[in-house]
Amino acid sequence: MAEEKERTRYSDQELEEFRVIIADRLDKAKAQLDNIQEQILETTENGGDEHGGDWVDDSGFNNDMELLNTMAIRQRKYLQDLENALVRIRNKTYGICVISNKLIPKERLKAVPTTTKSLVAKTEENQAISAKKKERPSKLPYVNKERQVISKVVKKTSANPDKNKKLNISLDDDDDDDFFDPDLEGPDLGSDENFDD
Repeated sequence: MAEEKERTRYSDQELEEFRVIIADRLDKAKAQLDNIQEQILETTENGGDEHGGDWVDDSGFNNDMELLNTMAIRQRKYLQDLENALVRIRNKTYGICVISNKLIPKERLKAVPTTTKSLVAKTEENQAISAKKKERPSKLPYVNKERQVISKVVKKTSANPDKNKKLNISLDDDDDDDFFDPDLEGPDLGSDENFDD
């Protein structure tokens, strides 16, 4: 038996099938982009009069506009990816993985017609990126991995500085001499000689 030669590209008939799928998705994506742009226009017209009146309304308006603009940007990128796929079909390079140069399975191309990588190559690429992130040293090498709780006692002073002088209260923020914690090493609590009156 003769060994079957490995295919290096899809046939013209298969490329035409993909072109039909992509053209259909392109039409739907253009309609969705038009819808998003109409929503942006409508939101701008309706919300523009009240802009600046109430900060809560402004916040809602700004969130709506940000969401619609993000959707429009993503939709434009998707349209560009679909148009690039049509170019690859014309060049007869559609369906060839850019990493392994092997054919991407038809099922993947039908599910994600804009893809340029096979699932195996994409997975390996993601694992390599993930491994690089794990190898990278911490941005803060001086940070200890154990969590420590640091607490500080804040002394409340009178608002009247003259009264503070009479009471001999220091306004120094770093003065923690009076802090006492029985859980830490310190004087015996039972004896009176350890306390100043």
